[in-house]
Amino acid sequence: MRDFLTITQFLIVTHSKRTVTCADTLYGVTMQESGVSKRVSVRLEDLSDQGEIRSPVSEKAFSPEEKAA
Repeated sequence: MRDFLTITQFLIVTHSKRTVTCADTLYGVTMQESGVSKRVSVRLEDLSDQGEIRSPVSEKAFSPEEKAA
């Protein structure tokens, strides 16, 4: 995969820790309250050695109508 990074981008859906370590940015969706999903992105360079986020997380709340679209 690293051989292609200079010429293309990848979107990979995985829970594999080994695959995740190849990424620059992680994207996900979380539901902290019932019926409201939030899109989240974290750049790996913003993580501490303990895995905590050092800078603010980018997120956008989706209403139930937006999720249905």
